[in-house]
Amino acid sequence: MSERAFPFIRMNEREGKPRVRGITEIRGPYYTPMGKRYLEDVLETMGDYVDSRKFAGGSFTLMPEKQLKEIIDLAHRYNVLVSTGGFIEHVLTQEPEIVNRYITECHNVGFDILEISSGFITIPNDDWLRLVEKAQNAGLKAKPEVGIQFGAGGASTAEELASEGTRDVHWAIEQARKFLNAGAYMIMIESEGITENVKTWHTDAAAKIISLCMVYQELWPGGQSFCGSQSDCTA
Repeated sequence: MSERAFPFIRMNEREGKPRVRGITEIRGPYYTPMGKRYLEDVLETMGDYVDSRKFAGGSFTLMPEKQLKEIIDLAHRYNVLVSTGGFIEHVLTQEPEIVNRYITECHNVGFDILEISSGFITIPNDDWLRLVEKAQNAGLKAKPEVGIQFGAGGASTAEELASEGTRDVHWAIEQARKFLNAGAYMIMIESEGITENVKTWHTDAAAKIISLCMVYQELWPGGQSFCGSQSDCTA
């Protein structure tokens, strides 16, 4: 890490990148545009603490290809991985060949991580596992998302989410286990329904999911960081 200001003040120092613990992902564009100059300001000042950057809502599909590649290259210069975000949910509503082209093109333009979310659509288990395999075979890091909340990911109110209902946490844990066994590099836990947009935190669900993470860390102590919560810093 670079020399920070006021180095004589004790801080809880983080290990250097690439990290497997204490991973921070930022997201943008979201509420405001995030072009190359905005991103460079962020990374020039705080890049030591940023591990990955994800695009929101498929915003990268609206950008000129040249500028998209420049943004991705800039992130890589600061040792920051770049994620697609959960846009594959939209792509999956189109024909299979479009899904294959999407995965290939994500690799071609320089993405590192293919997020596989399903907050708004239902995907059979075997299809999820095939997507993990396709992403890995394309040279991307597959990052599936699991959670307990139906309809998660759309900034719904607590009342709206409560009316949708939740899954049993053991279902989410079993999904995560399957993804890890299929080679997923990380599991993302959807915070909606657990700690986000709920009137009472479901700490029991969080504890059970954390227990799974600890089991995998014990089995593969030198491996990847297997669980991360989706509670991003946004721009």
